[in-house]
Amino acid sequence: MADPVHKIKTIAVQDMTRQALAWPARLLFPPVCAGCRRHVSQPGVLCGACWPKLRLLEKPWCPVMGTPFTHDMGEGFLSAEAIADPPPFERARAAVIYSGVARQMVQGLKYQDRTDLAPWMANWMMRAGAELIAEANLIVPVPLHWRRFFRRQFNQSAELGRAVAKLGGLPFSPSAVRRVKLTRQQVGLERHEREENVRAAFRVPPDAEIEIAGRRVLVVDDVYTTGATARAVAKALKRGGAGAVDVLTFARVLPGDFRPDESATI
Repeated sequence: MADPVHKIKTIAVQDMTRQALAWPARLLFPPVCAGCRRHVSQPGVLCGACWPKLRLLEKPWCPVMGTPFTHDMGEGFLSAEAIADPPPFERARAAVIYSGVARQMVQGLKYQDRTDLAPWMANWMMRAGAELIAEANLIVPVPLHWRRFFRRQFNQSAELGRAVAKLGGLPFSPSAVRRVKLTRQQVGLERHEREENVRAAFRVPPDAEIEIAGRRVLVVDDVYTTGATARAVAKALKRGGAGAVDVLTFARVLPGDFRPDESATI
């Protein structure tokens, strides 16, 4: 029988070794707040000034759209949005409301190459999408068109999807859906213009159909604004043979909050 005291000592020594090896990196690259970049105690945390500005999405929420209710409406109660315009996906969830520090984090990841933020953003997504992740068979990010990917050199949705897949122990399939139409940037577009912009923009390639056939796919993106992109991707996956589609994003623009003239940062 192994000596428990020896095991505890071994773990303690390993922990001390890891901390000692991390010190040079800490000195050269001290951890900064994920929102404002002030120095903080450890990577991936928010400072005392930024934390209150992060608005987490909490239950009770619509079981389909994930939009929060002001009070508990009872099990199975759907939002007006879910009833009036049922989505092609089964459920959508987001970790935070797209405002304040959450907006800064999305901008940092998307426009300032802050790919280091993705694992920490994924931690919050794991919390909000726990039920979706538990039932998912694989994770698919919203793809970029190859020309836009060539210019940007990375896909922020893929960075988040890869991190969520790693945390959730799920297969990650960045090529299961392709963006076959070079769409305009969604920035500044009205709701109906966004929907038209991404119409028929996505397709499941023939060699990926066997991978998604009959499976529950979790689509990952950075921000859910009007839902136009999420709907278009879900439709493409369903046409490609997916059994069910859920959507998980880091941030969510709540219904009624969307303003085309304020969307320049989305």
